[in-house]
Amino acid sequence: MVDPALVDWSRLQFAMTAAYHWLFVPLTLGLAVIMATMETIYVVKRDEFWKKTAKFWMKLFGINFAVGIATGIILEFEFGTNFSNYSWFVGDIFGAPLAIEGILAFFMEATFFAVMFFGWEKVSKRTHLVATWLTGIGAAISAIWILVANSWMQHPVGMEFNPDTVRHEMVDFWALVLNPVAISKFFHSVFSGWMTGSIFVIGISSWYLLKKREVRFALASVRVAAIVGILGTFAVMFSGDSSAIHVAQYQPMKLAAAEGLENGGQRAPFSVVPGVEIPGMLSILATHDIDGYVPGINNMLDGYTTPQGEKMPSAEEKIERGRRAIEAFGEYRKLSGSDPVAAAQARKVLDENIDYFGYGYIDSPQELVPPVGLVYWAFRVMVGLGGALLLLMGVVLWAEYKKRLSAMKWLQWAALLSIPLVYLAGQAGWIVAEVGRQPWVIEGLLPVKAAVSSVSVAAVQTTFFIFVVIFTLFLVIELRILTNAIKKGPEIENK
Repeated sequence: MVDPALVDWSRLQFAMTAAYHWLFVPLTLGLAVIMATMETIYVVKRDEFWKKTAKFWMKLFGINFAVGIATGIILEFEFGTNFSNYSWFVGDIFGAPLAIEGILAFFMEATFFAVMFFGWEKVSKRTHLVATWLTGIGAAISAIWILVANSWMQHPVGMEFNPDTVRHEMVDFWALVLNPVAISKFFHSVFSGWMTGSIFVIGISSWYLLKKREVRFALASVRVAAIVGILGTFAVMFSGDSSAIHVAQYQPMKLAAAEGLENGGQRAPFSVVPGVEIPGMLSILATHDIDGYVPGINNMLDGYTTPQGEKMPSAEEKIERGRRAIEAFGEYRKLSGSDPVAAAQARKVLDENIDYFGYGYIDSPQELVPPVGLVYWAFRVMVGLGGALLLLMGVVLWAEYKKRLSAMKWLQWAALLSIPLVYLAGQAGWIVAEVGRQPWVIEGLLPVKAAVSSVSVAAVQTTFFIFVVIFTLFLVIELRILTNAIKKGPEIENK
């Protein structure tokens, strides 16, 4: 019997590390595109102003990039320290994309990062521009492999269970890479980084306008960032639509939790806020059909039949089949060396019920329901703030185009204060994605309580507070360095 406190503290430590890490990643992805765009303008126009503008944002990119690497390394190690059973059970699959990320993306980033920062006067303009773009592409490639691994946890594909080694083994690498969940999640995450970088640049540039400093630099930065951010936001919306389809197909309980949908059906309503619904909208978002069937929480717990006549088992039935699979697995392991015939029969029962293996660790159907309130409101925070930030970027771009932004102090303040809001939207998105699939560490395959390491609660608690101190120190140091660099400014004369 696993100590519930160990499960909770292991989850909390991983969530804390991931939350800190995601403070740095989206800014890296967004600033990479913005600074590369600015350097491209410099190379095309041969205007030193754009070179100095690009170099300033590149400096902030470098500060953020360095701290993000430190938190990311610790996050990956926690799979082994906190979730060793998980690492053993699926390490052959999960380790592959992480290894590729380390070998390919990290070395690519490191190589071109050095050329980008130290090669301004040592290589040609075009070579340096290529290095800048490849640094950003390297960051995106790194995100690809991390998100491939994460998406496999949301929708496991391309593997088979080997009862002799007690491990899931990869049988189709390309199924893993081309997992539809991974493709949608990659674009959604990367383009949300464009939003974060854009809001950051617009907000900092607005600070300069409020201080009446580097006005030309600030307005030029706003123009580039707003365009990148608006394009990124529309891409986030498009990828979010495909993500909704995939969640409805592969993680219907997450969708029901995000909507607070207790009883589903055809023409399922979308809940704007409690008590305010749009009839049929959830069916459209989840199936692209107003008559599409969307199951609710109670439907999935009790079992239901789709309009096409497909009977979906109840939670009790899944749990029973899962326990049958675990029992058959134990029999197979015990008899495989002494009674091949009986072992073969046990293997047959195991294969018939293997899809429900993880449910055998579930004690009651209610465990299969994630924290509905948290997921419901996190989704609305994400969507609501995303819409508000898109509107802000549109207004800022319009004001800059009309040459009114310099005089609109209320808009400058709104842009500056929006910086923490874009981070809140990003964190809310990950809450939906990760909390929404509880109790699973791998959807339908392995619950969190079966994945944790055999360590003491005290050990996890101790490292949790150590990491809180270390990561907070990292964050304070980064903010201090960023603040000093921003106060110093790009040192560009106004014209």
